[in-house]
Amino acid sequence: MRSVPTAGIVGIALSAIIALLPLILTSDLSGGNPRTKPATLIGGQTLSTNTGLPIFLTIPKIGVDAAITYVGLTPSGAMGVPEDPDDVVWYKFGPRPGEIGSSVIAGHSGWKDGTPAVFDKLPALKIGDKIYVANTKETMTFVVRELRMYDENADAANVFGSSDGKAHLNLVTCEGVWDTVSESYSDRFVVFTDRE
Repeated sequence: MRSVPTAGIVGIALSAIIALLPLILTSDLSGGNPRTKPATLIGGQTLSTNTGLPIFLTIPKIGVDAAITYVGLTPSGAMGVPEDPDDVVWYKFGPRPGEIGSSVIAGHSGWKDGTPAVFDKLPALKIGDKIYVANTKETMTFVVRELRMYDENADAANVFGSSDGKAHLNLVTCEGVWDTVSESYSDRFVVFTDRE
């Protein structure tokens, strides 16, 4: 995500949001705890609330140490984005990092006037690299499984959902060509990780 801090993640397919509706409908929209009761995901998985709320993301290989804030959906139905270039945000209507399912954290890569951003070096990660998320109860380790680029028309439902009964953390940032009409980049770069 670059240049315009209000640009949404428009490249994430609407089908991903539709798949999340059962979770969104059981969410607390007031902020803080995104669920006041367990929610059922597609495929009958039930989320636990034993995992604390995420507070800090660390990626030693690329020098990321960032506090995590929480976002929901924009009025257009896209995932919210960070306000500042050095911020990361967790999609609060999905699983918490460490819960069964796919948790999503987004950050900017690049910024106007060449200002460095938190996920500038995200493409430098390799399979097997480790990512750490501290929450209000513990610090969890995630291991990079896959790196993938999505264009704006790609079906990216797997970024927000999984059906293997395991805990995943997916990191999202923008890449590609800047579109002045949508005020967004054409592609999304996603790092898929699994809890160790």
